[in-house]
Amino acid sequence: MARVLFINAGSEGHINPTIGVVQELISRGEEVVYFCIEAFRERLEKAGAIVKTFDDQKFIKAFISGGRSYLLERVNGLLLTADIVIPSVLEQIQGEHFDYIIHDSMFGCGRLLADILKLPAISSCSTFAQSKQSFDRIMEQSFSDVPEDVTIPIKDEFQNLTARIQQKYGAEILSPYEAFCNPAPLTIVYTARAFQPDGETFDPSYKFVGPSITPRSMQEDFDLTGMQGKSIIYISLGTVMNQALDFYKLCFEAFGNTDHTIVMSIGSKTPISDLGDFPNHFIVKNYVPQTEVLKHAKLFITHGGMNSAHEGLYYGVPLIVIPLSADQPVIAGQVAGIGAGITLQMQSLTARQLREAADLVLSRPSFKQAAANIGEFFRKSGGYRQAVNDIFEFRDQYRI
Repeated sequence: MARVLFINAGSEGHINPTIGVVQELISRGEEVVYFCIEAFRERLEKAGAIVKTFDDQKFIKAFISGGRSYLLERVNGLLLTADIVIPSVLEQIQGEHFDYIIHDSMFGCGRLLADILKLPAISSCSTFAQSKQSFDRIMEQSFSDVPEDVTIPIKDEFQNLTARIQQKYGAEILSPYEAFCNPAPLTIVYTARAFQPDGETFDPSYKFVGPSITPRSMQEDFDLTGMQGKSIIYISLGTVMNQALDFYKLCFEAFGNTDHTIVMSIGSKTPISDLGDFPNHFIVKNYVPQTEVLKHAKLFITHGGMNSAHEGLYYGVPLIVIPLSADQPVIAGQVAGIGAGITLQMQSLTARQLREAADLVLSRPSFKQAAANIGEFFRKSGGYRQAVNDIFEFRDQYRI
């Protein structure tokens, strides 16, 4: 048995794909010590991990304090979390032995901890993989036409932060790419190479294992039997940016006179009572067992987060993607590119546009077929079981 140190931070999108990996590692005899924020303790303990946490409020405050306007400011924000994460992790594992480390590709200072602890490192990538060339190109574009009096202080801050981290922890950061993308000798990417932008350009150290999907706990007040034999449209904007009262009301207008059953998840921050009256064929909940609902759905209207897009396509459900932030526009482009859905823009969206888009996707068999094709590809990629196969092959190189 080997002992695994798993470093992550927060957000459903980065945690959920790792749950199956943790379960599979433990079922094959590994012991997993998993660092994350307190909100995810229960689900990771249920997966069998020994869970340790760090202060999520201090982490978020440090990350945001780097700035949000430019990519390098976000890099600086991640570097500012080092003084929150690294001392907490080192203190809590003092005197313990680990054989290798698996760290998130973005959050948690994983590459720095791997360097400090001198452990064989594996990166867990729950977004699209990013090469240094593409990252540097995006970085350059983010500073195009920006005056030097803005860019120079941000670049100076990066140099100051990397110098301070090297002096304090003995860990070297040679580029913003290393700080932001946490590269490692092995990277597990939870998508298929066919869905990854420029997938053919990544070398064999990137293992595209497909979506890592595990069953989620069911809530007692959601009756799946009531969906049997019905035409289901499922609507969700995910778990982060889902406070969208106007959008939910727009959905009532768009699908108020349809024969479909509409299942809508609105998140925990919007009281259902704020929506007022809505049509009887709408099932509106703060939380919905998404993967179970998708097994019955004919259409998924989504913000296009990586988890949501993957889960919809995994079950062969065509998508209407309404991207809100981060990498969601890229994901939306990939969905449209393979013909498994279409993209709409939230800012200009009308009820008529949404209804017409839904009618188009539902009436054209090509969308369903494309979703079914990529779904079959996802399922054959292996998911968390293949991820652990690749992890063990890497581990065995070190005779652990």
